[in-house]
Amino acid sequence: MSSLAARQAALVAALVAGAPDPEGFDPRLLDVARRALLRKRSGEVARHWPLLAASFGTRWPAVFAEWAAGRPSQGSHQDGLELARSLPLRGAAAEELAEHEKAHRPRSSLSRLLRR
Repeated sequence: MSSLAARQAALVAALVAGAPDPEGFDPRLLDVARRALLRKRSGEVARHWPLLAASFGTRWPAVFAEWAAGRPSQGSHQDGLELARSLPLRGAAAEELAEHEKAHRPRSSLSRLLRR
């Protein structure tokens, strides 16, 4: 892995996708960067899924980080959706997921024709 582009790709993969730490980088500093990126990502997901995040209170960043560690982001909205689907939700968070599922449910050909 001699090219700069290859080294950069290895660094990004290690930080956000669970790949092994690349040679020549301080593992402690990589861990600090990983945690900071997960914290930032948890905030982005919370903006798309406020009730899901609120249902965990101050534990939200840790809950999200545990789920997201080693998973490349699919975008804030999709990350929240996948996390919500993986949890036994109740209350407002369950309603938020149900509303999303209803709004994004595939429509039949008949319903598409009737909307015209």
